[in-house]
Amino acid sequence: MVIAIGIIGLYYNVIIAWTLFYIGNSFISPLPWSTCSNDWNTDTCGARGSNITGRNSSNITGVNGILQNSTNSYHASVTNAINGLTSEEEFWQYKVLSMSSGLDVIGRVPWHLAVCFIAAWILVYLCLIKGVKSLGKVVYVTATLPYILLTVILVRGLTLPGSADGVLFYLTPDFTRLADMQVWIEAALQVFYSLGPAWGPMITMASYNKFNNNCYRDAIVLTFMSEGTSIYAGLVVFSVLGFMANKANLPISEIAKSGPGLGFIAYPEALAQLPIPNLWAALFFIMLLTVGLDSQFVHIEAVCTAFTDTFPSLRRKRMIFTAIMCGGWCLAGLLICTQGGIYIFQMVDWYVASISLPLFGLLEAVVIGWFYGADRFARDIELMLNRGVPVFMRVCWCFVTPAVLMFLLLFTLSTYKPPTYGEYEYPGYTSVIGFLLAMVPIIPLPICAFLTIRGAPGQTLREKITTSFKPSPNWKPISKCHASGYDATMKSDGGTYMEVVKRNILGDTSYNP
Repeated sequence: MVIAIGIIGLYYNVIIAWTLFYIGNSFISPLPWSTCSNDWNTDTCGARGSNITGRNSSNITGVNGILQNSTNSYHASVTNAINGLTSEEEFWQYKVLSMSSGLDVIGRVPWHLAVCFIAAWILVYLCLIKGVKSLGKVVYVTATLPYILLTVILVRGLTLPGSADGVLFYLTPDFTRLADMQVWIEAALQVFYSLGPAWGPMITMASYNKFNNNCYRDAIVLTFMSEGTSIYAGLVVFSVLGFMANKANLPISEIAKSGPGLGFIAYPEALAQLPIPNLWAALFFIMLLTVGLDSQFVHIEAVCTAFTDTFPSLRRKRMIFTAIMCGGWCLAGLLICTQGGIYIFQMVDWYVASISLPLFGLLEAVVIGWFYGADRFARDIELMLNRGVPVFMRVCWCFVTPAVLMFLLLFTLSTYKPPTYGEYEYPGYTSVIGFLLAMVPIIPLPICAFLTIRGAPGQTLREKITTSFKPSPNWKPISKCHASGYDATMKSDGGTYMEVVKRNILGDTSYNP
């Protein structure tokens, strides 16, 4: 998990850098992305739904090759230029990213993006300078401010013509899509990204709780808050997209985008059409900034905590250690700030989480539910909360969650498609690089398994393997009063399959701690 979120933390800060750049430009009137009179615009630049008009094309060269502007930043293909891009799309591709022609052309690092990227890492470091102590104070702002800003934008969005159509488009179910397995896969991945299971930060943050913290309540509340926030944010987005579709006289399905296109193209385009556009643009991107920082905080804190827990001497030099870690991430991440960085961003994001996250979640569920035992795990929770765990949760641990994650993993592998970015198709070797990236977080699994089995008590290989699947005698509650007399190995193991199932679901009545 540390390796996976370490890689994700490497490129995630680029999103914050983009957001910072948009925040800075939100104070320029008119909004730079709302006009076609800038030096980065092409002669095909135009507003959605209008005739394509734009600036003089004297600084554009190339016929069938790659468009270049006067700053020598590579643009999109001539085909895209002929079809025409909106001013928001050109601002995103030609100004913010200074996009190259593809993955093969890395290009230079645009100075404005490098400045924003370094500023983003400085901001993250300052918030994590004292670890969870400083982080706990920062999140009072970053965790609550997005809800305030979302509500303000939602209220404004609902007053716009066409907003009701956008909300209805968002909320009206299409039951025929339930037969499409890809919809279920996307829903599962949404849970992974919004709730954060199998990433590691939840374990890291929970490790700072008190021994008797009501983790059962927290799990339920966090689930509803996380997915409820996603639904609420969807209302905010589609209320404004409905207005945008109404004004452009286009179907909402043509307006809505996914990925970076929604936050940095479609929504800025809608905000530019509102009264006082600078105000709404600033509020929206400040909201994106706080949401992004919340995610990045826990990514980096999880990695740093893993190191300081493994090497306790680092805790005394936490500020220096965090500075070194953030500095290393910053230097490595500059590669994604290059003109070809968006292609690297898409490739890494496509591969790193798609295989490792479902696999980690599956292994967690199997290890806790069957190897450690759902009954033993439930007794540990009861020791902390003085209350038992419902049978429903035990069934989820042992059957529902492993089955869903196994299906998700197999379906992801069987329906694999190479990444794309717009009309750009990645070269064939990208698949090899991508799968190598996907394997990096998984490599420690067989290595640690081998080392554990080799160091386990026993004379034969079979005895070592059997012992390695049992809890260690050193595994005890952190609470000293509860640790006395606790022995996880005393619980009965083995038996027939039905006996194990009954014990996991209903508990072990023969066990007397």
